[in-house]
Amino acid sequence: MNTRSGTRSRAAGTTSRGATRSGGSSPVRTPAQARQLVRHTLAALGPARPSQVDDLLLVTSELVTNALRHGGGVAAFGIGVGSDRVTVSVSDASGESPLYELRDELRPGGFGWPIVLRLCREVTVDRHPDGKTIHATVAFDRRPAHHQ
Repeated sequence: MNTRSGTRSRAAGTTSRGATRSGGSSPVRTPAQARQLVRHTLAALGPARPSQVDDLLLVTSELVTNALRHGGGVAAFGIGVGSDRVTVSVSDASGESPLYELRDELRPGGFGWPIVLRLCREVTVDRHPDGKTIHATVAFDRRPAHHQ
């Protein structure tokens, strides 16, 4: 899994993976709404491996939850589909990159970002003047698993 962080400039109204920014207001306000949008997008692609769908839905939930808890809400949400990957992009108003901290197992919280990093092929954090966008890419094979 590759991670990187940086500041990039881009055309107004878009993120670097093509997620549309809707004037600072995203139609996605909750993890459940984000998962529903991802499920709908994946369903349109045809059969998929259930484990990959589960991974993508978990990553989606974690990114949106983090935007709500630490970034002031979801400013933009996008999903991009490639031949062997799906990328979820979540923007928020915080310019702070997520922290990877070793946590006490008895202390609540702090496990979402490590989960995202573990499940994704690549994660990037793009900072921009009005916050950041996290792009999380999950390997995605559109062919269902063969039963043996």
